[in-house]
Amino acid sequence: MSASQLADRLARNAEAVCRHYLSAGHRAGNYWIVGDVANAKGKSLYVRLSGPRAGRWTDAATSQYGDLLDLVRETCGLVDFRDVADEARRFLSLPEPIPAHHNLTLARRGDAQTDPPVDRPAGERARRLFRMTEPLDGTLADSYLRQRGILRASLHPALRFHPSCYYRDLVTGRTSCYPALIAAVTDRSGAITGVHRTWLDPAGDGKAKLDDPRRALGGLLGNAVRFRFPLQGPVPVMVAGEGLESILSLAHVMSGMPMVSALTANHLAAFRLPDGCQRLYIAADADAAGRHGIEGLSRRAQALGILPLVLSPELGDFNEDLRRLGPERLIVHLRAQLAPDDVLAFLPA
Repeated sequence: MSASQLADRLARNAEAVCRHYLSAGHRAGNYWIVGDVANAKGKSLYVRLSGPRAGRWTDAATSQYGDLLDLVRETCGLVDFRDVADEARRFLSLPEPIPAHHNLTLARRGDAQTDPPVDRPAGERARRLFRMTEPLDGTLADSYLRQRGILRASLHPALRFHPSCYYRDLVTGRTSCYPALIAAVTDRSGAITGVHRTWLDPAGDGKAKLDDPRRALGGLLGNAVRFRFPLQGPVPVMVAGEGLESILSLAHVMSGMPMVSALTANHLAAFRLPDGCQRLYIAADADAAGRHGIEGLSRRAQALGILPLVLSPELGDFNEDLRRLGPERLIVHLRAQLAPDDVLAFLPA
């Protein structure tokens, strides 16, 4: 059964698919409403349940979209298309395809049974992909970040490079491979729960020429990509933000400050704050989704007795500030927004 046939079969059972993989959501008319592909509560992602476009979904906060085969991939944190197809067949109770080189052996044995598919947790999928990466220094991903004004990204263990990372077009279903910047998403203990992929142009011309060159998979809810974050002990002051490159831009000029990138506004609002945090700087993005994430995280911080303070860029985000205005001006702009003790501790004199 082809990818399009599997997607069609899933679409005929769209509500059952949603109830199974997006159990935190609910039906509203002809749609299933939920927070995101990580099955968080909310209203950002909606799946059409019937009609000619049954099974098509869109996340208004992240601009992700696709069919139910894509949804299975994202919710389960799968990497290889064969694993996505196996999971879809398992849900639909379809028989597993028998490999061609086994046909003769099975016929001689008279044995028509097949082994059940391996059901790997999403975190294992993410760790598997991360194990396939290489150090960032000197790679195409390092060059990409340097073009963005981020010169010391290779010092961050959370960032790695994959020379040929699997990519599936959400519209056509066609698969291909591109080099990619890989960022590890971790929990408070440092365990990898997910990964974020930025596919890159093989010729070195920025991101790959794709409709959605950035995607995350695995367990993002409450977790984040962490920079300079201690694995043990309290974290009295830190920065949390949405975009990976925006946070890396702040890390470029704020030496020693613990920082996290939650990747989306919804995940920023749900980030699990570390023990001992007293002062939380929230890096703002100039859009409505970003404001939603800031407000959600601020409320949670205040409820825990943590002081939330918003860091605002001069332009659209901090990477734009770094590239267009330069690091010196970014430092001056941040100095006016930080507490005096943090200026002395984390900004150059």
